[in-house]
Amino acid sequence: MNAWIPAALALLLAAPATRAEAPLLEHDYRRLASEEVVNLAETYGGDVLLIVNTASKCGFTPQYEGLEALHAAYAAQGFAVLGFPSNDFRGQEPGSEEEIRDFCTLTYGVQFPMFEKVVVTGEAATPLYRELSAAAGEAPGWNFHKYLVGRDGRLIASFGSRTKPDDAELVAAIEAALAAPRPPR
Repeated sequence: MNAWIPAALALLLAAPATRAEAPLLEHDYRRLASEEVVNLAETYGGDVLLIVNTASKCGFTPQYEGLEALHAAYAAQGFAVLGFPSNDFRGQEPGSEEEIRDFCTLTYGVQFPMFEKVVVTGEAATPLYRELSAAAGEAPGWNFHKYLVGRDGRLIASFGSRTKPDDAELVAAIEAALAAPRPPR
């Protein structure tokens, strides 16, 4: 499924896009349990992003720990994990945003940016997830699906829920994306 990563990274390195060419991040989302609205392109444009749909009552929930470790390890190089809680899969994120924030912080020490609870599949999916799904050719099949977005705001790769944050292929893709030059703003 991810055999195209080297080719995609070669394209990424060869032709940086302008914001007008890569509108994937041109969306506003509220920070989790907050009134603060963030434009993803303005806040994270030029960074490498791992966008993940999360849930607190899932067998993959312990991935929060690995996601936080990735975020901490690469943040200084222009990398961020962005978490989007979703209750799409068997009601595994039933809590309020305050409950989700407290769970993530107290149980897993999550400090990476978390955003409002969203729908990630189907016609009701939030615009970001509709666009990620279209670019990848696949919507999340479960919680903790990971989309890797390059510095130019374009999708590089899609990783299923079973791919752990410390997976060698995922880490290599992140490191290769971080090696790409920042596009002009």
